[in-house]
Amino acid sequence: MTTIDTAAAKLPTATLSVLLAVSACHMLNDVMQSLLASLYPLLKANYGLDFVQIGLLTMAFQVTASLLQPAVGVVADRWPMPYALPVGMASTLVGLLLLAKAGNFAVLVGAACLVGLGSAIFHPEASRVARLASGGRHGFAQSLFQLGGNAGTAIGPLLAAFIVLPYGQGSIAWFAGIALLGMVILTLTGRWYAAHRRLNAGRPAVSRSLPLPRGDILMALGILILLTATKNVYMASFSSYFTFYTIERFGLSVRDAQLMLFLFLGAAAAGTFAGGPIGDRYGARFVIWFSILGVIPFALMLPYANLFFTGVLSVAIGMILASAFPAIVVFAQELLPGRIGLVAGIFFGFAFGAGGLGAALLGTLADSHGIAYVYQVISYLPILGVATILLPKLARP
Repeated sequence: MTTIDTAAAKLPTATLSVLLAVSACHMLNDVMQSLLASLYPLLKANYGLDFVQIGLLTMAFQVTASLLQPAVGVVADRWPMPYALPVGMASTLVGLLLLAKAGNFAVLVGAACLVGLGSAIFHPEASRVARLASGGRHGFAQSLFQLGGNAGTAIGPLLAAFIVLPYGQGSIAWFAGIALLGMVILTLTGRWYAAHRRLNAGRPAVSRSLPLPRGDILMALGILILLTATKNVYMASFSSYFTFYTIERFGLSVRDAQLMLFLFLGAAAAGTFAGGPIGDRYGARFVIWFSILGVIPFALMLPYANLFFTGVLSVAIGMILASAFPAIVVFAQELLPGRIGLVAGIFFGFAFGAGGLGAALLGTLADSHGIAYVYQVISYLPILGVATILLPKLARP
């Protein structure tokens, strides 16, 4: 039996079904969100956008989510909101409909903000539900939850390539059906969440005592935020610009470039699923070490590889780098016990924010120096991961 199979076998059927539900909705949520980045070549042609405007679209989506997620998380820690989940999905639905009918760049930015708002509402509370349903296997639960998101992000470019590109921008409205399905599932999940709270109302609250001195906690959180920023700026370079890079460097068609992006995002989904269960067995700190430092040689080779090895290296980078995020979230939750919403808000929100700001800066660099130069510069970014050596060791729960 694999580590993942063993973890799943030890979860009660009822809570495993809840985990699968929030993971499936994370997939639906991120399918819709990833459509925005997947449509950049189409939007660039339809609206005459430059790379700076593409970066601004990414920033509008990701910074909206980044600024609001920690606030939503703090509020939810104090006043849990079981039925906020379908509300977040509804915001994404409205954003998609606007994106399908946008008449100018300003409407595109507004649509991106609504999709970001949906993300800000969804992630903190869905992450809390995943932890409540984990049966104590927090890494496995976090990986399964994030697997849904990564799978959705990977599927988005395929849907863009085979549905939106052939049928045009207006076909984005067809995905409203996905949002409605997500709202139904999340309403049922909200009922389980509310019932869980009622059943546990008489139990003592989870201890919020810090496992280390406050200064050590702040230093460790700072390092985790740095690692998250490094990871997500690098990932944003792929989600926003990898299609343009492969088109310019290797002369690929838009569809083939989308398939190359799918390889990277699919590998990232696989790495996410593996990271949590391995962290449950060997510790979150071990997974962070392996992921952040292990990706460095592959990142340094990527800008100089031919088409075949660009595909191979992008798969290796996606799988190794993505395995860190479940471990980072679990490690932060252990540093700040009883603050699930705050941790989810900070790290999911900061992930979006760092990626958005990075995308905007990389867009400026691409306009001034060319897209190939961007990949030469960011190849050195993972080296910042050596800060992992400063993470403290925590007692295994």
